[in-house]
Amino acid sequence: MESNQLFCYKLKFKVLIKSVVYIETYGCQMNFSDSEIVASILTENDYEITKDINCANIIFINTCSIRDNAEQRVKNRLIELRTIKKNRPKTIIGVLGCMAERLKEQLMEDEKIVDLVAGPDSYRTLPNLINIVSDGLKGINTELSIEETYSEITPVRYNSNGVSAFISIMRGCENMCSYCVVPYTRGKERSRNFNSIINEVKILVSKGYKEITLLGQNVNSYKYEDVNFAKLLNIIAKIDETIRIRFATSHPKDLSNELIDTIALHPNICKSIHLPVQSGSNHILKLMNRVYDREWYLERIRKIKSTIPDCTISTDIISGFCGETEQDHLDTLSIMKEVGYEFAYMFKYSERDNTYAFKHLKDDVPEIEKIRRLNEVIKLQQELSLNSNKKDIGKIYKVLADSISKRSATHLSGRTEFNKVVIFEKQFNNIGDYVMVEITECSSATLKGKLVN
Repeated sequence: MESNQLFCYKLKFKVLIKSVVYIETYGCQMNFSDSEIVASILTENDYEITKDINCANIIFINTCSIRDNAEQRVKNRLIELRTIKKNRPKTIIGVLGCMAERLKEQLMEDEKIVDLVAGPDSYRTLPNLINIVSDGLKGINTELSIEETYSEITPVRYNSNGVSAFISIMRGCENMCSYCVVPYTRGKERSRNFNSIINEVKILVSKGYKEITLLGQNVNSYKYEDVNFAKLLNIIAKIDETIRIRFATSHPKDLSNELIDTIALHPNICKSIHLPVQSGSNHILKLMNRVYDREWYLERIRKIKSTIPDCTISTDIISGFCGETEQDHLDTLSIMKEVGYEFAYMFKYSERDNTYAFKHLKDDVPEIEKIRRLNEVIKLQQELSLNSNKKDIGKIYKVLADSISKRSATHLSGRTEFNKVVIFEKQFNNIGDYVMVEITECSSATLKGKLVN
């Protein structure tokens, strides 16, 4: 194993021939998948990918715009990168992804260190954009496409643990939820050629991967020719029944009975569904343009639980959306209790430029009230998660070990088929092994257990 210093020296020597690229990724799993596509495009053009920012003369920040907090993190990171730019003026710094698409002019004008801006559909042009910047100009391409899916590109999984992999099966979104910027930053919905997806799955299986997650802005609306998402899932599950299959993220309107039945049919399709509700109030759901109401959503939950009794359900919740009253907030708390979510991503509403809500609705819930309501949502979810995890104590689960525990090098971390994190002592096992673990204790976020034969 060569030292980091020697590795950097070798890479810097290569810079004389071609450039060395560092990619830093923020946001959702889709962004991490996109970074692997970027890495593939660049390596095909003889660029070197490094995990050490100090070894790079090109730095790409792949960004998220879904919430204001995500953008602020990136802006703060760009401030930190000014030191690198000052010490190494020829370093190219680029912003990729949703934030690049949404704030291209601002990034170029306000962030003086940014040399290159590329949107989610323009990654094929990165080598040319880099050449433009090398000639002393600014490189920018944020044109959205109605066709681009990067179907034939095999991602370079440069940060992979060799156990779990993500496959993007579709891009874009046309749901036009009133609060959401994704249709404006990711463009129209389009599905990838299903044969290219099948081929990528087979490649991952041949390389020894144990778990595959199918990704899309609205993954269960996938449709390519006569293959819908349920049919695609059915085909993939049969390729190798030892490979776990997950998917994210679903829109409730597209969670069909066929899809639920398909999940129930195959043991290797994980029994965990992420089904964003956003609000438990019909008043707010209508303002959000979610195209379902509380009653319809709960009917889908009942269908899941009757068909897949042990299935875990997670969700997204926004507190303090435009016009949200105290009763609307209480409706959200009540639907959380009725469903009994195992996990939730919870946020307070933040306006996004160009969305319908920004243009036509009033952000009228005071910040202090948004925070109070969000804290109540978080507190309730912690209680629900803890209650769910307590029910697992004494049970034995098949766990796929995927990493070293963050708190102890003598313990491994893995997930059950129900997408619950389990920590257990490392013995004669390694990352990538399936192990049987008896759950002995828990917190609201994690299960802990002991290995059993």
